[in-house]
Amino acid sequence: MLDQFTIATKGGIVLWTKAYAPITHRPVDSLVQDVLIQSTRLDNSSNKYHAGTYSLQWTFANELNVIFIAVYQKILQLPYLEDLLHHVKKHFVTRFQQEIKLLVDSECTVFPDFGDFEQEFEQIWRAVEDRETKERIAGKQGGVPRKFEDTKKFQTTAKGAKLELEELAQSSEMDLGRKTGGKMRSWNERGLAASDDSKGATAASKKGKKGKKAKENRVWDGQVTKESMKALDFSSEKDSEHEGGSHAIASLVDERARGERTVDGIYEVADVAERSVSGDSDSFVLLGDSALDNDNKEDSNDRAASGGIFGIFKSLTSGRVLTADVLAEPMARMREHLANKNVAADVAEEICQTVARGMIGVRVGGLQNIRRLVEQSMETALTRILTPVSSTDIIRDIEQAQLQHRPYTMAFVGVNGVGKSTNLSKVCYWLLQNNKRVLIAACDTFRSGAVEQLRVHVRNLRALSESNQNVEIFERGYGKDSATIAKDAIAFGAANSFDVVLIDTAGRMQDNEPLMCALAKLVSVNSPDKILFVGEALVGNEAVDQLEKFNQALRDFSGQSKPRHIDGIILTKFDTIDDRVGAALSMTYTTGQPIIFVGTGQTYTDLRKMNVSQVIRALLRV
Repeated sequence: MLDQFTIATKGGIVLWTKAYAPITHRPVDSLVQDVLIQSTRLDNSSNKYHAGTYSLQWTFANELNVIFIAVYQKILQLPYLEDLLHHVKKHFVTRFQQEIKLLVDSECTVFPDFGDFEQEFEQIWRAVEDRETKERIAGKQGGVPRKFEDTKKFQTTAKGAKLELEELAQSSEMDLGRKTGGKMRSWNERGLAASDDSKGATAASKKGKKGKKAKENRVWDGQVTKESMKALDFSSEKDSEHEGGSHAIASLVDERARGERTVDGIYEVADVAERSVSGDSDSFVLLGDSALDNDNKEDSNDRAASGGIFGIFKSLTSGRVLTADVLAEPMARMREHLANKNVAADVAEEICQTVARGMIGVRVGGLQNIRRLVEQSMETALTRILTPVSSTDIIRDIEQAQLQHRPYTMAFVGVNGVGKSTNLSKVCYWLLQNNKRVLIAACDTFRSGAVEQLRVHVRNLRALSESNQNVEIFERGYGKDSATIAKDAIAFGAANSFDVVLIDTAGRMQDNEPLMCALAKLVSVNSPDKILFVGEALVGNEAVDQLEKFNQALRDFSGQSKPRHIDGIILTKFDTIDDRVGAALSMTYTTGQPIIFVGTGQTYTDLRKMNVSQVIRALLRV
């Protein structure tokens, strides 16, 4: 249960607050003093703070310098708070953006009224609580822990080995019975066939030699005959074309992967699911609050058994000042661990150096130890890198473009074979679910079959949308100038009241200068609202090289005083990497731009939002 929710500016002006219980000792003031001003007393989660009997969790709206703070009793566990803060921030900023901008204006003389936000906040709170309750109930029903008898460790015991031998003996007996029965049936069938042949021979002898078999033509290897073509012709199946089409349409979406609608009707894709760690494997995740409180009470044997990348810290004692020599070996272990998680080597080196510089001179004493400090510092650094510094609300940006009576344009760029067209169609499906009219510009005039692929996607998306006219394709064939096609598509979209224009570009390697020049021309001529780099989650050091050279090409070949750069990233094939999520960190660190979406499959609903906390846990897990 919340005790208080406060919305204020970073300058200390309270915009809106709601208290559900009497608050003592002013925890919000302590948060502002210790965290926002002095940047001290942070725990291992960069968005949590403890003051007396209270815990505070917050989030920033960086573009408006507004902070959203939730206050609750320290003994409570409210897992929905992160979701609540996200939705409250989104609704408040969308509704009062102009008022907040006027408030920070030096000429503002009247304080805006935010009091009518209370009813909307109550609706958001109830919706978030209801969803969390449903997910918790569903998790209890479907996430029952395995019994010991179902694990691999049980098979190593005497009882488990005995049961396994009995099952193997039973299965071998069943297989033997099936083989024996099969032989008996085959002899019976052979006997019936022999009797049928004798009857046929008798009948043929009565009729004479009129039934003599004609000579068959020889069929050479690789030769196609009428019989083989007839066997491969499925056009005369009993199923009607309508039934086959409906089945094909149903296979284009995965109902289990669908997102959810917010209280204001916006369809949002789901967060990427966190992969559970097998109970049979030894793993180390960042310690929680309770584990950190008890860390100094554990003996040396328990710490050695925990293993993991922080095992080196067992030889370091508390009560000392950290130096570069003391931190050299732990940072080397951390750098190697990040590289194993697919983080680019240069990125891992720079992050470890930054963390080490921030820890030099810190005295480890009291209830602190080096393990806790390194965990906290590394998680804080990763959170700062992965947290978006700019708005990722594309729906709000589209609505702003609609007020200007123009379509919102998005260009999809990247190297060959990463899935640009496929993920463009997923984004299109997401936009259609939000009732946006979408025009797809086929600007890949180089790859054979690229236009036909987009035609198939448009046909499928029309079948899946409520109105068949909400998505269209703009094409000019092959061999044409892609920049001109994109310009004509944007003009066509503006003239025909399309909300969004999605520009599909040809895949190109970052070292191909002529194609990179063509991409820079497309961007400079049409100036899309969002340039999305589509990259694979499988790459490591290659991700840094790709992004740096794409940004360099947009800068060098644009011919503009203020050249554009990549605005966001779509990470594809995220379902194939397990917990090796280092590409997400490498790409975000290199560009400073957020990961907008994550691709997790082949259907149109296999599009996810990246959860920063889950990625950090995966990066620091052994």
